[in-house]
Amino acid sequence: MSSKPTKKTQTREGFKTNEYIVYPAHGVGKIVAIEEQEIAGAKLELFVITFEKDKMTLRVPTSKIANVGMRKLSESDYVGKALDTLTGRARIKRTMWSRRAQEYEAKINSGDLGSIAEVVRDLYRSDTQPEQSYSERQLYESALDRMAREIAAVRSCTETEAIQEIEKMLAKGPRRGARNEAEAEADEASGDDQEEAA
Repeated sequence: MSSKPTKKTQTREGFKTNEYIVYPAHGVGKIVAIEEQEIAGAKLELFVITFEKDKMTLRVPTSKIANVGMRKLSESDYVGKALDTLTGRARIKRTMWSRRAQEYEAKINSGDLGSIAEVVRDLYRSDTQPEQSYSERQLYESALDRMAREIAAVRSCTETEAIQEIEKMLAKGPRRGARNEAEAEADEASGDDQEEAA
């Protein structure tokens, strides 16, 4: 497979170089170039995307961005809604952990900030709560990292500042001790017939 860059352009499919984007499977990346390459005799136009934190570069054909779900950063008001999600009650289903873990993984890899915020909210544990299992912690940290990276890019702040903002919002949520979690699970099992008083 021979591939040699032949020319660079500035804007394609509504995306431009030096723009931050969200690639569902990897999170926030930056388009550093738009190249045309010849691969196996066919010319392809590619977005060259770097993921600084992962030290990774990805080349995505411009014609495939809809298929892979690449999108622009969330608007500021959607970031606010995602942060508000963190203050809600954790929704923990009474299903086997392996099933819940798959659902959390799918939400993280959806690339949708609101879905990622739900995972952060549901897996968050305060200092007074029982510790997370290793796999819960891995999923929580993955979701927290994705969310913080996008908030940092949208708000032009550091990831540390974004994490502090996320943790501040999580602290505003209902106290989730082991007893409260058991009650929440029982509520969900009974069908959630009663609405929470606002």
